[in-house]
Amino acid sequence: MQTEIIKIKGMTCMGCVNSVKNVLEKIPGVNGADVSLEQKQAVIQYDAATTSPNQFKDAIKEAGFEVVN
Repeated sequence: MQTEIIKIKGMTCMGCVNSVKNVLEKIPGVNGADVSLEQKQAVIQYDAATTSPNQFKDAIKEAGFEVVN
């Protein structure tokens, strides 16, 4: 398992956190996602043979949030 930390801009409430968590956990190969409103980030556990951080970033953007580089 690999771990990726992605900074996210635009989350304002727990509904936003749940939206991001749901889109990330639907990606095949994601073992778990811990999304923090306070830290404005997602910590994702994943199988590198199945998925990649670029897929996470695309999913977050499609959910209406901004990925901070």
